[in-house]
Amino acid sequence: MYSAMATLISSSSFSPAEITMSTGTLYTYPENFRAYKALIAAQYSGAKVKVADNFLFGKTNKSEPFLKKFPSGKVPAFETADGKYLTESNAIAFFLANEELRGGKCPFVQAQVQQWASFADTEILPASCALVFPLLGILPQEKNVAKVKQDVEVVLQQLNKKLLDVTYLVGERITLADIIVFCTLLHLYENVLEPNARRDYVNLNRWFLTILNQPQVKAVLKDFKLCEKALVYDPKKYAEFVAKNQNQKPKEEKKPKEKKEAPKKEVEELDAADEALALEPKSKDPFDAMPKGTFNFDDFKRVYSNEDEAKSIPYFFEKFDAENYSIWFGEYKYNNELSKVFMSCNLITGMFQRLDKMRKQAFASVCLFGDDNNSTISGVWVWRGQDLAFTLSPDWQIDYEVYDWKKLDAKSEETKKLVTQYFSWTGTDKDGRKFNQGKIFK
Repeated sequence: MYSAMATLISSSSFSPAEITMSTGTLYTYPENFRAYKALIAAQYSGAKVKVADNFLFGKTNKSEPFLKKFPSGKVPAFETADGKYLTESNAIAFFLANEELRGGKCPFVQAQVQQWASFADTEILPASCALVFPLLGILPQEKNVAKVKQDVEVVLQQLNKKLLDVTYLVGERITLADIIVFCTLLHLYENVLEPNARRDYVNLNRWFLTILNQPQVKAVLKDFKLCEKALVYDPKKYAEFVAKNQNQKPKEEKKPKEKKEAPKKEVEELDAADEALALEPKSKDPFDAMPKGTFNFDDFKRVYSNEDEAKSIPYFFEKFDAENYSIWFGEYKYNNELSKVFMSCNLITGMFQRLDKMRKQAFASVCLFGDDNNSTISGVWVWRGQDLAFTLSPDWQIDYEVYDWKKLDAKSEETKKLVTQYFSWTGTDKDGRKFNQGKIFK
């Protein structure tokens, strides 16, 4: 579950000249993926957005004061500090975004951003709603379920193909295109795309987790979890939904004489849900179940960061605990598909971002050898335990399958030479390509 319906005063990594100092109030109900577009855009731009307190969907948006401002009665709706009004989520997100998110100053790039916003609304959203909403019990199931699933697969494959050799949908940085498409995919990734279903969309998964792990996105979607087991359609859910909204009991119920408590107000239900989420136990670090051993990652990382390799690498071998820690070599499987060096580096960076929770008990030096259209990616990884670490958590399994993994003998001279090469960023790959650049996971 994910919830971020509170006042958001955004932080931004952009310069003051780029910040859109728009201020105002956003009207929405909790966990509205459409509202997330605006809230995330505000995080990037520095816009000050207050989410309206005590908003009750079906009541507040039907009231006379609300309809006077927003005649459609739809949310999200945005009221600026100086009394102007906006509806439609993409328009609100555009207003709250900065120039870079909108596509910069190039009209063609701006048009590309709009293209993907339209794709999200006309292609992804109808397919997602037709599949997910019946599973949630808020729509009846379509007669041709196979066709519905096929429609979803088509749009996911389109995105997966698009993201084969690019990091973002438009250009080399995140834009509204990424934010809008990402938010429109949330229902699928939360309720339908269980691990087996995600395997066909490696590129899309990489991109989705890259966006999810941006600080500006995490500030809004604080506790989003990927689907572990896909929802199964239950016709009773929809019957109960209809009955609730018609203020009557579902037809399936056969015990009308049973007393029921008076229904709680919607705001009370939301408060209770928020309280339950707050009390929910945090997921444990999979490494915690393993013996601690004597190797201290923090100490080694400190030495590696502050000393040259002539000291840090001998320190590593002197302190390394081969009984409780292991060394692995990972080689990218699809080096023949690598093109521009900056794109290849983005692959490495994206993987590191998605493995953020693994940093405490792991270290890696991943190197790119060669040049544009003739490069390889490989790296030396170290972590607690003797088995492949990525299988310990569903959150760590997006990228590892595109690498071939080999466990190294920590005591062999061959391993020591390989570790020295990768930790010091020198030498060539197995085919003679020279070291180009490297990235450290620590």
